[in-house]
Amino acid sequence: MLTLFYAPGACSMASHIVLEESGEKYEAKRMDLAKGEQRTEEYKKIHPLGRVPALKLDDGSPLSENTAILPYLGKRFGMWPTDPLKEAKALSIVGFFATTVHPAHGHIGRPERYTDDKAAFPGIQAKAKQSFHDYLKQIDAMYAGREWLSDKYSVLDPYALVFYTWGIRRELPVAELKNYTALKDRMVKRAAVQRILADEAVKL
Repeated sequence: MLTLFYAPGACSMASHIVLEESGEKYEAKRMDLAKGEQRTEEYKKIHPLGRVPALKLDDGSPLSENTAILPYLGKRFGMWPTDPLKEAKALSIVGFFATTVHPAHGHIGRPERYTDDKAAFPGIQAKAKQSFHDYLKQIDAMYAGREWLSDKYSVLDPYALVFYTWGIRRELPVAELKNYTALKDRMVKRAAVQRILADEAVKL
């Protein structure tokens, strides 16, 4: 059985939704990041960087990073494209989300990761918020004229939903992003998504 280590409202919500969509029995272990549960020696054996998500596989071995976990879950549960070119495009989107969109948001919430100069924090945060908003606009454009980022509902869409929720958290005008908001509306109609949003206390 798979075990997901997650934190409410974090990027691990994408994997949490996918597992819930699968219908397969799994264990979800909530990590309290504020209490530092992710920094324990026990957890660092699962994820050396002390972050979420992490996935304990059926054989007990760990898997970390959305760039690995989401394609793995997608292939396991039929939520990943099988055509080689479409798979490459899906990997490109996962890469964009993980290496560009997510780090922009990280600069807003954790500027101390990027400089020891506290006087620089406001400038870093302001620029990061602008960049993050620009990336949300880019995601909005990616949904133009389509329901899902691949040919059908896939792991890409729960991942995209994560950043929409973060836009709300940062008080960005995400409602103005019509295509992205339409994706959010489609997502919240799904029973599995409703259960995970309730579990993680994410408001949309």
